[in-house]
Amino acid sequence: MATKTVTAEVAASGPSASGFGLENHGLRPTQPVHWNLSPAELCERALVRGEGKLSRCGAFTAVTAPHTGRSPKDRFVVREASSADRIHWGAVNVPMEEDHYSRLRAHVIDYLNRSELFVRDMWAGTDPRYRIGVRVVSASAWHSLFTYNMFVRPTPAELQAMRPDFTVLHAPELETDPTRHGTRSATGIVLHLGEREVLVAASRYAGEIKKSIFSVLNYLLPRRGVLSMHCSANVGPDGDSALFFGLSGTGKTTLSADATRGLIGDDEHGWSDEGIFNFEGGCYAKVIRLSPQAEPEIFHASQRFGTVLENVILDPVTRDPDWDDDSITENTRSSYPIDYIPNAVVSGRAGHPKNILFLTADAFGVMPPISRLTPEQAMYHFLSGYTAKVAGTERGLTEPVATFSMCFGAPFLPLKPSVYADLLGRKMRGHGVACWLVNTGWTGGPYGVGRRMKLEYTRAMIRAVLAGTLQSAEFEREPVFGLLIPESAPHVPADVLKPRSTWPDAKDYDARAAKLAGMFKQNFEQFAGDVTAAVRDAGPE
Repeated sequence: MATKTVTAEVAASGPSASGFGLENHGLRPTQPVHWNLSPAELCERALVRGEGKLSRCGAFTAVTAPHTGRSPKDRFVVREASSADRIHWGAVNVPMEEDHYSRLRAHVIDYLNRSELFVRDMWAGTDPRYRIGVRVVSASAWHSLFTYNMFVRPTPAELQAMRPDFTVLHAPELETDPTRHGTRSATGIVLHLGEREVLVAASRYAGEIKKSIFSVLNYLLPRRGVLSMHCSANVGPDGDSALFFGLSGTGKTTLSADATRGLIGDDEHGWSDEGIFNFEGGCYAKVIRLSPQAEPEIFHASQRFGTVLENVILDPVTRDPDWDDDSITENTRSSYPIDYIPNAVVSGRAGHPKNILFLTADAFGVMPPISRLTPEQAMYHFLSGYTAKVAGTERGLTEPVATFSMCFGAPFLPLKPSVYADLLGRKMRGHGVACWLVNTGWTGGPYGVGRRMKLEYTRAMIRAVLAGTLQSAEFEREPVFGLLIPESAPHVPADVLKPRSTWPDAKDYDARAAKLAGMFKQNFEQFAGDVTAAVRDAGPE
């Protein structure tokens, strides 16, 4: 499909060589439709439409308030015959009935028919054997630019013949009616797996687009023996790849962007029988307090034309981004094509991983900065998916709160957690993969008392893992969580490796550790019937 703008009269059929135009989605637009515009054209149109501003270096900046992050309570999965028996229904996968979906879809279609539209056809997945075609139909130019950055860009020949496997109908300014549409609020993000469609209404936060398709892949790929993963990935010069699992704020993007290794991707990957592959064609980095010293690759990528900055404040005179300003949100974001990172792996693919690292930002300050996991512990901590929220990040939060997100990606998993955990265990055993738990959070005390783990220490430990030198260290078993802690690590003080020794009051540490261990046990009760006794016993004492 050529890059083209068409009038309303021909918009429905569009310039599609495959013949799969907007009429196939029930759309009959009355305003111009722009198909697969270039980043420059999208920036121009977004500026003319008042959707945002340019930074001094040419990045497009947009404000997404009031939604400055995903809206998990506004996410629904349509209960329909083809998928209902496989969905893990509950607080994450909240059912919506088909009649509510039909009314909401008609509401969205009516809105889009009256709007100027931006259509983008892309791939989700860098491996042609497992990728799907994605069409995003949006009433917003900058969201089309975000889509261009984040998904895999087709070649001109591929674009001519593309037919979408899934479609996102994106109406960020359109409010829903909970009474008529079965939503919880004015916002709705709805997946209909049978119709292969996603509706996004009343949220400008662009992450809803990419995460909805991630949820789709998490539904489709495990049935083909592919483990879909919420992780970043990189690869060394000898072809040794590594996976970095972790929730937002734990350091996936930061720690995988290593100048000595090739970046495969920063957020979503698949692990097939052939190796690992990126689902995306770009990065979506958290950039609060970004600096060229700590994160040079991300810093420079965020300064380029074509990059999209969400909720980053610009100096009103110079138009320079103020990376430290969190007046809108702590969750400021930068979206850019992955090839803006100098050492990106353009193919988005690599062989089977040699190491897996689970990242946790422990605000209790009791988890060791690095520990080696047995295969059973790896399964236990994968299902647990632990990190912590800190005081001040949410209203009324006065002390750290443990957060458990199964498989380090619960909000995006349509199937039972055991499906993903079983696939992980099988692949780890089949390829002899080592697994490590890394605390990027606090040491010397909890949040407000201790200090954040130095990034230079974390990088040094991870580089020792990836170089194969930490594996030969002497390890000591930690008594509360049963973790194996190295006696030494290059360029890291020995006392930092043992969290109890960093606390001024050892008894206070013991009490905090016991409290967190109890939270682990309570959370894991939900998985007790789906795992072996060895995995159940791999948690805290």
